[in-house]
Amino acid sequence: MATHKWCQEEKVKILTWFVGLFLNVLFRTTEIFSNVIFWLVYRNEEKIRLPAIDNSILLESATCLAKKIRTQEITSEEVVKTFIRRIKTVNPIINCVVDNRFDLALEEARKVDQLLQSGQKDEESLEIETPFLGVPFTIKDCFSVAGLHYTSGLVKRKDIIGKFDSDVVILMKKAGAIMLAITNVPEMCMWWESVNNVYGRSRNPYDVNRTVGGSSGGEAGLLAAAGSPFGIGSDIGGSIRLPAFFNGIFGHKPTSGIVSNHEQQPVAEKVLQSYLVTGPMSRFCSDLLPMYRVLAGDKVKQLKLDEKVSLSKIRYFYMEHFGKNPLLSRVHPDLKKAQRKVVHHIRGTYNASIQKLKLPLLYHAMEMWSVKMTSAGNPPFVAELAMRKGQISLVVEFLKFCIGKCDHTLYALAMGFLEKLCPPSSHPLSVKMSAMCDELRLQLQKVLGDDGVLLVPPHPTAAIYHNQSLTRPFNFAYVAIFNVLGFPVTQVPLGLGSWGVPLGVQVIGNLHNDHLTLAVAAELERAFGGWVPSSPITC
Repeated sequence: MATHKWCQEEKVKILTWFVGLFLNVLFRTTEIFSNVIFWLVYRNEEKIRLPAIDNSILLESATCLAKKIRTQEITSEEVVKTFIRRIKTVNPIINCVVDNRFDLALEEARKVDQLLQSGQKDEESLEIETPFLGVPFTIKDCFSVAGLHYTSGLVKRKDIIGKFDSDVVILMKKAGAIMLAITNVPEMCMWWESVNNVYGRSRNPYDVNRTVGGSSGGEAGLLAAAGSPFGIGSDIGGSIRLPAFFNGIFGHKPTSGIVSNHEQQPVAEKVLQSYLVTGPMSRFCSDLLPMYRVLAGDKVKQLKLDEKVSLSKIRYFYMEHFGKNPLLSRVHPDLKKAQRKVVHHIRGTYNASIQKLKLPLLYHAMEMWSVKMTSAGNPPFVAELAMRKGQISLVVEFLKFCIGKCDHTLYALAMGFLEKLCPPSSHPLSVKMSAMCDELRLQLQKVLGDDGVLLVPPHPTAAIYHNQSLTRPFNFAYVAIFNVLGFPVTQVPLGLGSWGVPLGVQVIGNLHNDHLTLAVAAELERAFGGWVPSSPITC
């Protein structure tokens, strides 16, 4: 009996080895052909450069603009006009803004200037009560904004107009900020290429032939192009961090459960609410913390944002990759080199301990995220595509796609297909992966404690070409796993790589230790320069 059991176990090991080898050969071969084919397709494409940044206002952080508006060094109307002009200049090239309220924003800016000129309130009161008074902001097209389209990239929703503001828009307006425009997303925000059949494809401001990422891709692209001072994104599988990385800006995924997700499409229900997070995005790290204070609302008390951080007393860890999983691309040398520079900087500047960490469970990051998502209680993605009125037929829609009659993108159909491959939550494999994810959370909490941060690549490569994500669909595992773990993560830009597009690193902290990741991000911005303009500066 024991011999029979041993034989069975050996057979399983051998089969597993062969399956792994097959997948490795398949994905590596696909990747090589993909790189060659896409390079051939795009090598002769025109390298369009964005128009020059010709006004110094476009180079200011939202925090600095707010201060200059309060002190009447500049007017809110001047700031809003400048960003409207910039959007009109760059949007025909990058296609990131999909609807706007320019006229209303200008009216609101004039009212701000009138309030300031009246002298009714002193500067200190204005800073406390309305820290972003007169500063315009943007948000992705999955949040309700009164009077603007509310499509989430779905053709069936193309005529829906927001009837009221979502919670985060209300909070920003209460802080004095002026809602300016909404930005492009993938269909129902569930792919990492921002393209849909309502508004088309958004393009990376550093190289229009490459992706802006998703699902906050339009938001990140606009911010990188200096089209907005700051913006709001949401993140269920890296949707803030991956676009922030591809576009060379800062993005923060808060600790789960802090910022409201109310009035966002698709609606996250039950457990999924804890995986979906809403957070700040900006070209400047200095905007993230004050914006996070606003977005957190009453729950800001659960955080330690006022706690002073000593960078020399933080314990640092880093990982160069998640192991040689055949489903994931190998981490590009550019990213490894950038991360090593960060490691050397921390060691050299702060004489701090920085340890290379091994977490073998992260090898299964993609599987763990998928299982947690499909067992979270939301309707399947094919039901979301039907606006929860039944389900679409993937076979029928694919046939319609082949003849150009489908309302859905190939990305959405691929997402629906991949979801169907995931076993039900009761399946032994799902149970195992869910338990592994819970174990990984405990391991990482123990490692980080209250004074540790972990540095991890946000993606195996810098921004890839349009459509190339279909040939490497699982690479977003590097960001997605931290959604189901719940940890706060700040995405930090680290200059440009050999492809001419941004590099970066994720800084991960323990639950409610957002202040640590934000402090480290600020230091890396100081050391490595942060955002690099995607167009010439002539002002």
